[in-house]
Amino acid sequence: MMTRAQQIPGSSHGRIFGVPFGDLGWFASLLMTLASGFLVFFAATFVGIFSLLFYGAFTHKTVNYTVAYMKIGIPAGAVALVVAGGFLGTLWVKRIARKS
Repeated sequence: MMTRAQQIPGSSHGRIFGVPFGDLGWFASLLMTLASGFLVFFAATFVGIFSLLFYGAFTHKTVNYTVAYMKIGIPAGAVALVVAGGFLGTLWVKRIARKS
């Protein structure tokens, strides 16, 4: 539970690990959404490549590494775009509605 001293005045909503996301504009929200999508895409592709590497090494089968981005990276990045866009978009809409 947060005390009054830990809160930033005017931004009590939209905090993740103490970082206020409720005060971002539409362009900053769009940039954060795209950045999170790219980050998740590349991280999932990295994990997928190494998983396929170990799978091929242990089973001695030929592995198609395009599966790492087609079936792991792209879906994970798309889910991250939808989740981050939905979250940051609703915070932006709430902030605009609160001002009017």
